[in-house]
Amino acid sequence: MLRLGRSREINEAKRRNLKVKTKFGTEILQKEPMMVPNASLVSRLAVAGAFISLAQPASAQTSDKLTNKAKELVASITGQTDERLQKVATFDHQPTGVTVSEDGRIFVNFPRWSEDVPVSVAEVMTDGSIKPYPNNEWNAWRNAKMSEISPKDHFVTVQSVVADQKSSLWVVDPAAPNSEKTVKDGPKLVQVDLKTNAVKKVYPFSPDVAGPASYLNDVRIAPDRAFAYFTDSGIPGGLVVLDLRSGRAWRVLSGDPSTQAEKDVIVETDGKPLRRPDGRQPQFNADSIALTPDGKTLYWKALTGKTMYRLPTDALQKAETDPNAVRPEKVAETEPTDGLWIDQQNRIYLSTMANNGIKILGADGTVTPVLEDSRLRWPDTFAQGPDGTMYVTASHIQDSPWFNQAWTDKNFTLFRFAPPN
Repeated sequence: MLRLGRSREINEAKRRNLKVKTKFGTEILQKEPMMVPNASLVSRLAVAGAFISLAQPASAQTSDKLTNKAKELVASITGQTDERLQKVATFDHQPTGVTVSEDGRIFVNFPRWSEDVPVSVAEVMTDGSIKPYPNNEWNAWRNAKMSEISPKDHFVTVQSVVADQKSSLWVVDPAAPNSEKTVKDGPKLVQVDLKTNAVKKVYPFSPDVAGPASYLNDVRIAPDRAFAYFTDSGIPGGLVVLDLRSGRAWRVLSGDPSTQAEKDVIVETDGKPLRRPDGRQPQFNADSIALTPDGKTLYWKALTGKTMYRLPTDALQKAETDPNAVRPEKVAETEPTDGLWIDQQNRIYLSTMANNGIKILGADGTVTPVLEDSRLRWPDTFAQGPDGTMYVTASHIQDSPWFNQAWTDKNFTLFRFAPPN
């Protein structure tokens, strides 16, 4: 019976084209090699699964952290990653802006959009932790206590932070929680002395410059610190110029086609149009902004738009008394972008949400991809350190309650990468 059973096994093996080997005149069946999954892959999936299972009975905050860590591990397996993109720090809340001072200090901000954030402006410490900046009091605003706290000397909804390489940090506060109506007396630009870590000056904006539906989005400071230039992505979209010597401010190109969302442009993420739960598409006006290193030319574009524009800054400075001097020039047709940055080679960096990527617009109008990474969900703001290293935030706007019933991914991260030669 043993011989008969063995013979049938050999014949079946031959029929299935399995290997049969002869040894000492006897046919012996060679066992098929066992397929062993990649150990690293199995390990990471196992850890991800453990994080997810652990998250179930935990508190909401702990659950979010564990779930986000699991998503990060899975993304590194299933998504497209680029090893050039290195993690600097992760955050519990949604960041937008980042900047680096001349001595390498890193600052970020957290807008008060979908949640009442505990910190609006922070310094990123060397261990990746954050410290409220310049102090706790300036970060003490809470929506629930808005009738008790002055918006004049507290951060309400910080959208951008910019270090000017001359020992000052400039903080843009549109003062519009959830990007809705501005808080009275709240819109302002705050200058912080990086040597003393104290507020040096506050530039408030009157309602005729930052009205109820405005949203001051980003700023660039002239090299001589005589002027500041802003985009306003609210309604109506436009540019704002602030004379830092006198404190006077004025709107430029307010409601002009160059500062408005382009109606035929659709913002896409994850391979599909980005829509709010009620089906509306986002209409973001003037948002992206960049200033040439010599301070002579300002670039901008609407986020919901493809057309990039520019203007000589001297025309913007004269616009208060000579609006006819302002004639925006079309520079290039790109795609919906958020952050812009111009380096010392006058290359324009573009953050492209559709592909979780970064591109460069050359002087000849050619757009060159730099990198793509599935971790870089909604690349937002750029900054460049004193050693040339580029920094970028992933703000996950497409994962926010603006476009979902709740947060779907909260892996808020600050990354860095080396610029191409």
